[in-house]
Amino acid sequence: MAKMEGLEEAWLPLVIEYGSQLLLALVTLAVGWWIVGRVVATLDKVMTRRQVEPTLHGFVSTLVSIALKVLLLISVAGMIGIETTSFIAVLGAAGLAVGLALQGSLANFAGGTLILFLRPFRAGEYIEAQGVSGTVDSIQIFNTILKTPDNKTVIVPNGSLSNGNIVNYSRQATRRVDVNIGIDYGDSVKQARSILLGLAEADSRVFKDPAAVVWLASLGDNSVNLSLRMWAKTEDFWGVFWDIQEQAKEAFDEQGISIPFPQRTVHVVTQPSVESASE
Repeated sequence: MAKMEGLEEAWLPLVIEYGSQLLLALVTLAVGWWIVGRVVATLDKVMTRRQVEPTLHGFVSTLVSIALKVLLLISVAGMIGIETTSFIAVLGAAGLAVGLALQGSLANFAGGTLILFLRPFRAGEYIEAQGVSGTVDSIQIFNTILKTPDNKTVIVPNGSLSNGNIVNYSRQATRRVDVNIGIDYGDSVKQARSILLGLAEADSRVFKDPAAVVWLASLGDNSVNLSLRMWAKTEDFWGVFWDIQEQAKEAFDEQGISIPFPQRTVHVVTQPSVESASE
């Protein structure tokens, strides 16, 4: 009995000390897990309210949830006496190695995150970037998928896309349509201007305000170059461009205004032969 009483006296303080630490750790784990859930739920609501792309929405929520839970587990482990310094060092070294190995992919990930948050373009818009152009089919974490007008699929890395120039042809509701046509030097500029303005005025897709204008753009080597500038809705841009250009050719043919093409006049000078010269 004396021996049992001695063991109780030796172990009881340890049980009380470590039992209280374990209980506190379990309470911290439960409360921390609940707080992580609330933080992730709040983040989801904020991203939903800001209409963040679904791809980025799910990825960021998962990433934040995992990161917070790992930090919570490390903190709880330290509370019950587990040495976490070496574990954190190993985790940091592993993260550094992975980061160096995947630095290209990480750059694309960072670029994709910036694109999805800043939205320089959206799915369905027509853009030009990195030497290619097309309609944005989808924006992914690492790449952006474009569809060209002839139905080719172009995959552009987000890293280079986010650091380069981007021309977005669809963002604005209206665009200026420029139709450039050359006429012969012997034709009347006033007559050609009147024809072009009449075509623009007759097209219901062309805005009346701002009104269409015709400028004498340049005096070329073979033609007087006119520029018809009109405003239309972005979705009507190509229709107006092709139609007005075709109508202008037909109208000029009917009115006797020629559209010149590059020509070169060659004068051949004949030299008298040696025999003819001697006679």
